[in-house]
Amino acid sequence: MPTYGEYLKLEQLLGLQRPLSDGPEHDEMLFIVIHQVYELWFKQVLHELDYLKDLLSRNDSARSRHTLKRILTILKVMVAQLDILETMTPLEFLSFRDRLESGSGFQSHQFRELEFALGWKEPKALERYPAGSEGRTRLERRLAADTLWDAFLRHLAASGIAIPRADLERDVTQRVKPSPALRDVLIDVYRRQPVLAELCERLVDLDEGLMEWRYRHVKMVQRTIGTRRGTGGSAGAEYLATTLNQPLFPDLWAIRTEL
Repeated sequence: MPTYGEYLKLEQLLGLQRPLSDGPEHDEMLFIVIHQVYELWFKQVLHELDYLKDLLSRNDSARSRHTLKRILTILKVMVAQLDILETMTPLEFLSFRDRLESGSGFQSHQFRELEFALGWKEPKALERYPAGSEGRTRLERRLAADTLWDAFLRHLAASGIAIPRADLERDVTQRVKPSPALRDVLIDVYRRQPVLAELCERLVDLDEGLMEWRYRHVKMVQRTIGTRRGTGGSAGAEYLATTLNQPLFPDLWAIRTEL
């Protein structure tokens, strides 16, 4: 039987934090650990989203709601981790920032995968990754795959809800667009199908959770580097601010004024 350390591959894991700054600068270790942990959480959320889509396809509402709760809990942890990163002052970050050179969070293919899986499809994002690279290949697969929203609509249809054909057969390589016809159906779900309505609410929680993470991320970047351009030539906080208040599931928000 493996030991605790062998099972978790701790020797390899704890050898991956390698600061590049001279000294090295004290806070570079925190920066590396936080971002490596984020990548691990992205991996777990993707794992859970794929499982959730499978549960929805099997019409398993109870376990779907449970899995959504787990994803929401992970999102709360991800937001809370920003509190730790914000203990680093701008000067402490600038002491090693130049070591990042062309490195940037924009290059996180796992976060792009997460966006694609949730319906935030942006084909141009593939251009950030070399053709044939693992990141590009995984994103191409996610781009062509159904999103969580598509799995949810098929689940509703399998439960006897008359989902408009145009929504069931939409182009999954594009972002989810508002659908007035679907809104009428969702309003009826809320009024007559409490179990399915609860699932709708968990999706709203998920959407809100991601928007909260985006907002906190923007404020953390503004607090740390102000209006400077981001590492790797990105627009930094200016770009991140454009992603705010853009829901993944617009119809679940639109019906709030009609219920």
